Amino acid sequence: MNETIDLLQRHRSIRKYQPTPLTDEQKRAIIQSAQMASSSSNIQAYSVIGVTDPELKKQLAHLTGDQSYVAECGLFLVWCADLYRLQQACAKHGVEMQHQYVESFLVSTVDVALAAQNAAVAAEALGLGIVYIGGIRQNPAAVSELLKLPQLVYPVFGMCVGVPDQEPSHRPRLSTAAVYHENAYQPSQIAEGIEDYDQTMRDYYRERSGGKIDTTWSKQISEKYAHPARAHMRAFLDDQGFGFE
Repeated sequence: MNETIDLLQRHRSIRKYQPTPLTDEQKRAIIQSAQMASSSSNIQAYSVIGVTDPELKKQLAHLTGDQSYVAECGLFLVWCADLYRLQQACAKHGVEMQHQYVESFLVSTVDVALAAQNAAVAAEALGLGIVYIGGIRQNPAAVSELLKLPQLVYPVFGMCVGVPDQEPSHRPRLSTAAVYHENAYQPSQIAEGIEDYDQTMRDYYRERSGGKIDTTWSKQISEKYAHPARAHMRAFLDDQGFGFE
């Protein structure tokens, strides 16, 4: 094991933070690390909004489903897929950007995810903690209005960053055999991988809850996907100018 691999494998989501703001040096290191992530054709189709204002963080905490740690962390980052900047670059040369295709949407969403993960690793290397906030998509229109996002920009997820005030246990992951396929996808690996992970997670939840929670991963997945999730996102993306063809 080397230092980087050890850091990656020690990742834990932090949901309790000390009331300590990040220094300018820390913020700069995190964002500049994010900027060095791979980007499709160097288009860098993302932007990030750093939120430090306490009142603004409180509003975002409410919009993300009343997640208190959004307000409590030292820095809240809102990671956005951004085609607006590309549109402006095209306009500089008198070109009307053809942005209405799914590929442009996918590229911008992948770009921002890669950049955010670089930022997460950089933050943890500085001794800070992070947790991703998918709840930013609960009320994307309100978030966009609050942060003054222009057309062709949408908030993909948030990220709390700060000094940890807890030491949660590591949450087990699926076995490598359940996610890694050599040369071709192997459906035969899936059922066994789910079965093994169900037992692992049942033991994990029982231990963490003192026996109060008795469930499995596949049960949670079945409950989650039994109903539509954030069905409002398509209409919101249309309103933001991402209308697909």
